[in-house]
Amino acid sequence: KEIDNNYMRIIEEHLLSGSYTAIASHDHNIIEKVKEFAEKHHINHNQFEFQMLYGFRTDMQLSLAKEGYKMRVYVPFGNDWFGYFMRRMAERPQNVAFALKGFFSK
Repeated sequence: KEIDNNYMRIIEEHLLSGSYTAIASHDHNIIEKVKEFAEKHHINHNQFEFQMLYGFRTDMQLSLAKEGYKMRVYVPFGNDWFGYFMRRMAERPQNVAFALKGFFSK
């Protein structure tokens, strides 16, 4: 909870400063909070983008794009793609649940 609150604080600070902001998260709570914050503060959709890894929360990626938000999808590649993928999993336990759900829903 403390990490999420701090992440939102940083996102809000960036958005209010007028800086272009990249919001890298698969967490629907964070994404909804960003959308609400942007609407409340009249922040244009062109000032920020959501970012997710390929294969995670595809339904949410499509939904965000249909709602008019910028959506950047990252595809790990190269010699160490698996290491990169595993580090993303280790950074946040919820990522493992997202990965498993995506894997078994295909």
